[in-house]
Formats: sequence, C-alpha cells, structure tokens
Amino acid sequence: MAEVAEVAKVAKVAEVAKVAEVAEVKPGPVFNKVNELRPGTKRYTLRVRVVGRKIDIQRDNRPSGSQARPMRIAECLVGDETGMIIFYARNKQVDLMKEGKMLTLRNAKIGVYKGSMRLAIDNQGHIEVTKEPEYITVRGDNNISLIEFELVNFAKKE
Repeated sequence: MAEVAEVAKVAKVAEVAKVAEVAEVKPGPVFNKVNELRPGTKRYTLRVRVVGRKIDIQRDNRPSGSQARPMRIAECLVGDETGMIIFYARNKQVDLMKEGKMLTLRNAKIGVYKGSMRLAIDNQGHIEVTKEPEYITVRGDNNISLIEFELVNFAKKE
C-alpha cells in the first residue's frame, strides 16, 4: 500500500514539473497582415518586403541652436501577400529600406496623412532585417494607402 502511494506521489511530482515546463515556454510574436491595418491604431508586428523607395528628404528637425541635427525621411512602399502600404522611414531606418529586403516591423503604428494611411515606427518600435530568406510575393493590386479616409464627428442629440 505504501509503495502505491509512493508511485502516485512520484507521478504527481512529474506532472507538476511538466506543467511548470509548459508555463515557461513563451509564445512567439503574432504577425499581422497588411490588409488588417486600420487608421489610428498601433502595436502591429509585420513581416514585409520593401517594394520601392520614392522620396528621400533631409532637413533640420530643430529650427535653430547649436544642437540642430539633420533628420532623414524616406517614403517607401512595403507589402506582403495581402497588400501594400506606404511606410515612413526616419533617420537610421532609411538605411534599411533597400528594394527587395525582407523586414520585421515591431510595434508599428498607422497614421493618417492627407486622408491616407501611412505606416511608421516611432521610438517605441524597431525594425529588423529578416535573417532567414522568406519568399513573399507582394500583392501589388491592393495598395491600402490609396484608400481615402475622412474623419466624421458624431454629435450627441439632446
């Protein structure tokens, strides 16, 4: 009888250890698709390919003073198998934006500029060049930056 209790106790300890081991495994990031993006939202993680880079701007972000630093901005087109969107790269991000490169964008946000959605990474997020070669065929017929949005305020009726 004592042996049966001892075997049951050992089995219970092994089960608890297995549950603790499963609890330590952290799930990986959840990747969003371009067609899931909505205006004014943030905290997206995307895996995209750079389709093109159109505009490079260099300007001073501080109007005067001895600490004026030039700011670099590039307007790029990125996409995945569900669509494309315009991405604003700033400063060090501009160097990563080479046509054909696969990137992982973490903590991205969607802004609206002149009624169209724009993807950006602020101080809270970062960009990584994807190490493993992924072959994503970008869907070129679905550029969600071409969709125009209008802010509509709903007034409460009294």
